[in-house]
Amino acid sequence: MAAVQVGGSPKNEPAREVPPDQSSAFRCLSARLCALRPDNSSSARTEIHLLFDQLISENYSEGGGVAPEDVCTLLVQACRLVPLNQNHLVSKVSQLIHHLLNRLQVIVDEQNLDFLLAYAISAIQQCSSWTHMEILQALAALVYCNGSKCQKYLPGLLGKSGILMKLSDLAQPDPEVRRAAVHCMANLCLSVPGQPYLEEPYPEICFWAFLTALQSPKSSDMDDITFCMSRKKKSKVKSKKIQQGEEEEEESSGEREVAPVAGLGREHLHEGDTPCSSSLGGQSLPVEGSGTAGKDRVPLPIRSAGWKRVSSSESDYSDAEGGMQSKMRSYQAKVRQGALACFLSTIKSIEKKVLYGYWSAFVPDTPELGSPQSVSLMTLTLKDPSPKTRACALQVLSAILEGSKQFLSVAEDTSDHRRAFTPFSVMIASSIRELHRCLLLALVAESSSQTLTQIIKCLANLVSNSPYNRLKLSLLTKVWNQIKPYIRHKDVNVRVSSLTLLGAIVSTHAPLPEVLLLLQQPCSSGLNSNSATPHLGTPDWWKKASSGPFLEEASVSSPKGSSEPCWLIRLCISTVVLPKEDSCSGSDAGSAAGSTYEPSPMRLEALQVLAHLARGYFSMTQVYLMELGEVICKCMGEADPSIQLHGAKLLEELGTGLIQQYKPDSTIASGQRVPVTLVVTFWTMMLNGPLPRALQNSEHPTLQASACDALSSVLPEAFSSLPSDKQILCITMLLGLNDSKNRLVKAATSRALGVYVLFPCLRQDVIFVADTANAILMSLQDKSLNVRAKAAWSLGNLTDTLIVNMETPDPSFQEEFSGLLLLKMLRSAIEASRDKDKVKSNAVRALGNLLHFLQPSHIEKPRFAEMIEESIQALISTVLIEAAMKVRWNACYAMGNVFKNPALPLGTAPWTSQAYNALTSVVTSCKNFKVRIRSATALSIPSKREHYGSVDQYVQIWNALVTALQKSEDTTDFLEFKYCASLRTQICQALIHLLSLASASDLPCIRETLELNGDMVQSFILQFLKSGAEGEDPRAPHSSHGRDQLVRRALEHVGSIQALAGDTARRAIMGFLEDILTVYFDSSGSQIALPELTSR
Repeated sequence: MAAVQVGGSPKNEPAREVPPDQSSAFRCLSARLCALRPDNSSSARTEIHLLFDQLISENYSEGGGVAPEDVCTLLVQACRLVPLNQNHLVSKVSQLIHHLLNRLQVIVDEQNLDFLLAYAISAIQQCSSWTHMEILQALAALVYCNGSKCQKYLPGLLGKSGILMKLSDLAQPDPEVRRAAVHCMANLCLSVPGQPYLEEPYPEICFWAFLTALQSPKSSDMDDITFCMSRKKKSKVKSKKIQQGEEEEEESSGEREVAPVAGLGREHLHEGDTPCSSSLGGQSLPVEGSGTAGKDRVPLPIRSAGWKRVSSSESDYSDAEGGMQSKMRSYQAKVRQGALACFLSTIKSIEKKVLYGYWSAFVPDTPELGSPQSVSLMTLTLKDPSPKTRACALQVLSAILEGSKQFLSVAEDTSDHRRAFTPFSVMIASSIRELHRCLLLALVAESSSQTLTQIIKCLANLVSNSPYNRLKLSLLTKVWNQIKPYIRHKDVNVRVSSLTLLGAIVSTHAPLPEVLLLLQQPCSSGLNSNSATPHLGTPDWWKKASSGPFLEEASVSSPKGSSEPCWLIRLCISTVVLPKEDSCSGSDAGSAAGSTYEPSPMRLEALQVLAHLARGYFSMTQVYLMELGEVICKCMGEADPSIQLHGAKLLEELGTGLIQQYKPDSTIASGQRVPVTLVVTFWTMMLNGPLPRALQNSEHPTLQASACDALSSVLPEAFSSLPSDKQILCITMLLGLNDSKNRLVKAATSRALGVYVLFPCLRQDVIFVADTANAILMSLQDKSLNVRAKAAWSLGNLTDTLIVNMETPDPSFQEEFSGLLLLKMLRSAIEASRDKDKVKSNAVRALGNLLHFLQPSHIEKPRFAEMIEESIQALISTVLIEAAMKVRWNACYAMGNVFKNPALPLGTAPWTSQAYNALTSVVTSCKNFKVRIRSATALSIPSKREHYGSVDQYVQIWNALVTALQKSEDTTDFLEFKYCASLRTQICQALIHLLSLASASDLPCIRETLELNGDMVQSFILQFLKSGAEGEDPRAPHSSHGRDQLVRRALEHVGSIQALAGDTARRAIMGFLEDILTVYFDSSGSQIALPELTSR
């Protein structure tokens, strides 16, 4: 058994202090033993017995100066001296092997292992059965973490008729021998990290052997304690076996093994329970718990003494119980803990989709009062007498809930379901409600601080993954109100986890109306006298508040726009900046010696909650903008880099919230926004404070990167109003940090420059734009993919700025911007378009913008011609490759931008046909409809007929669009169907656009297509005219009520074409368009006369 226990001790720890004579005594005894020769005389046996006894009686300790090779040499010599027909000596040498290897923490080397294993296996085969226990213990010590080196012995040990398989079989009468055999199998499965594991199929053989042993009933001659010890061992080794299967990334504990593991785990979770107690009445669990954390555990009526709770002690059993009963309870608790540990390993090693098939076996779903409650993990949490077992059950539940957002998202109970069956969505919603109810009961009843921490963490996991927007109200309110008292708990871990739970509440599906109401509650609501928030009198209350006890009632002057101050914001600020209270200082192990503040984990969690509030409930947070600014300055001025980092993160969230308020599509009324003047004051305070120092703190690059991210969240409208020296400070520091050797800093700087280049006050500054371009081009050459991806995004933004500047009446920017720099940007963008998808998607966006920006003066220069050709070829290849959707979408968008530049030789250049062929291929065959839509948009951009090239080229585009319209519903991906309508809308616009530019030579081919597909085209154009289909792209250039004007213009254009002699195509096409308009006007009830074009 001891061999399993050595697994947690690293092999190469530094040697401990040991008595100086320990190693010398071992060497002396070893020398005496090595001097002996095999002798079968009675005196020789007696001497060997005495030497073995002396060696065993020595009080060895790990690292006691005894070399592992000396131990192995001694053991080999001992085995050579002991013939297998001497049972007593074999038993004694087995004890010696077990004792030395375990006490000295030695893993036997491969050469000596071969001899010793052969000896031990032969001893089992030849010696009397009473020696098997000691021999198996020696074997377990030998094979510990050596499974991969025992390859040639594995068939004899684990084969169908292997020794260990026989001795662990249910037919083996001695339970201790069976347990020792299982122990050997466990040690065979163990391995040192980085070393090879046991080869297949032997791990699976062991796995099923463990399962079989766990399923075996207790024999009549086995006492309860031995039976529990056996089950505990088997659960433990099964857990380790599953963990190693996970590390090895094999599927040895995959879906096939989950069912038996889950079944046995469920059975052993209730070890010590009687059958009647596994069906608890719902009336034993009140729906609403009451009481506070400081009170005794609320008694829960239970029908079995096996589930009796012990609240007077945090030990595994009560001190009042003694003897065999208390020992029995202890072992039963350890069996349950072993089962939970095994289940936890299983959860971590399988896919979530497999795990959730067993959801109902471990998670309760009966919330109704009076209905029988199935035995589940919550049964242990609420009723197990061992705090450690309760904590283990909560760890398992947390592991199940972690990452369950997608699974739980189907839950829905906002309306009453009265059906003959219970929908799956209602069942999951019922489970969520019951988990809330049981965990809140456990919260009220728990007295152990460690278990209390686990309950709150489990609640935080539940809150983070539950779809409250699809559930009835009040769940979060109950959690919110019951967690408040624990914010001032004496144990710092409970306080930290309480803040974590509050952070989960304010970050889940934010903003939720229910949470918004909770944030607006009065400060003292739900808080007792030991947990009220500080008295607030002035806006800088936290700087003036004393460190005395919090007052229950606070007389406050309410901030503008709020009837009450947000107590959670006040609590978090006080936690960060105020000295800790004496009532909490006793157990704050996490605080630094002599520190007057709350422990660091508590302050960090408070800062995270503030960041969550700024992200999800900025309307509440903006009231405290200046106070939070001073908190940030204080945090970033501290010595602790973690506090500084979280202060920078909070600053970034506040800056982002301010930017969101001023976005063009913001729904916030101008009167409810933070005034720009106040934002300017806020950022001036930041730039006068420790933010510049954080940006220059090269010892902490993570802090530098976060400070860059924070600096990039300046409101553009506020930046233009900052003092000029502060603007120059921001720009200078960002341009300087772009040369940083640290990739985190360089990536953050590249992104920040990409934000600044879009600022209205900076984008027309040619020098700044040029400096930014050079910095970005340098970052595009970086070895880090993350840096290159950020730089490519910034290059895309910079080229967007070029397009915006081109559209302004003042041409000075285009004239002053360096043509040489444009060439460098084109070259870098071409290279980036061959990079990974993360870089490529923005590189092609930049290429499109650059080709759009080129002026006739650039295009005329020979050195640009080659670069233009190469750029367009890069776009064409990106349009056609099987890359990510975003990459191809951006490539099509970029191609459309190229078509907007009238100075490019579109229609006559050799690349024209290649570009159109690429777009027509995508519009007809791409699996992603968003890419098809963008390619159709690009095809409708050229404004002149000559841009479409020859008649053949024009007709190819026309036919491709008709084919695309015909195939606009052909998809096997259900998610693409919602884009069908938008695709048809864009294709119809492109067809009408082509008709409005058609020449006389194009008409015959158009007529041929309409003769084949006219009815289909007409029906879709009518749909386009009537309203635009559902799901129409809001960015489409033409609104639905003006679409008939497009058709009328196309009709007028076709009518104005001078038809060739004998050509009837013009008349046919006009008739086609007239029919469309007639049907459209008739269906809409309009009485609008068509243009008199037919007689022309």
